[in-house]
Amino acid sequence: MPALSSVPRHVAIIMDGNGRWATARGLSRVEGHRAGALAIRTVAERLSQHGVPVLTLFAFSTENWGRPRAEVRAILGLASDFIDTRLAELDEADVRLAHIGDIGRLPRALRAKVRHAVERTAANTGLVLNVAFSYGGRADIVDAVRRLVDDGVRAEDITEEAIAERIATAHLPEPDLLIRTGGERRISNFLVWQAAYAEYYFTPTLWPDFDARAVDAALLEYGRRRRRFGLVPEGACAPDGLTASAGA
Repeated sequence: MPALSSVPRHVAIIMDGNGRWATARGLSRVEGHRAGALAIRTVAERLSQHGVPVLTLFAFSTENWGRPRAEVRAILGLASDFIDTRLAELDEADVRLAHIGDIGRLPRALRAKVRHAVERTAANTGLVLNVAFSYGGRADIVDAVRRLVDDGVRAEDITEEAIAERIATAHLPEPDLLIRTGGERRISNFLVWQAAYAEYYFTPTLWPDFDARAVDAALLEYGRRRRRFGLVPEGACAPDGLTASAGA
């Protein structure tokens, strides 16, 4: 396992490419999602070995409800099976499970399983495995604004901090590294607020093939980045005499 110059506190992953992985092998899309579920264990273990404290996985977006019903049912079934077969193992490994997204849209039985998994692992102190299921970044911001209204916050008192305190991941550090597998180069409504200053890592590797070596490559690349958060290095001079830039 390679030594890292910098370890992100929070890695977020858009797990893309299950369908294409299956099609290339003459399998159904459902089998691709099944293979993708198996990859979660490998990736979570590797990140934990590197000392990454938080992993957020984009498992199912609000837009994914528009997919064919058979595929949606299959994905929901895989989520249920994942909890049934992996919960005890995750608990034993001291993993704390968390969920963000509109849990109310999930079938009643799956809602109950999600809540049980979160409650059972709540006292664990290892990797936080945060699953974004039925989640959309814009809806997350809208919900935060609604909480501001419910809390009676006046318009002139609304700040970035006030919104951040009400966003779905307010209890977690903001993501330092956002990985998208499958070759697409967009964030697809994932952690829109939280990932403002994350480092983005896009790879053509399809999610079921994203293994420990692929995790290492992403983390090594992250370590080579110089995060400036909109500033320039001290003593550097920007064009036209400016001392700071808008770039991250």
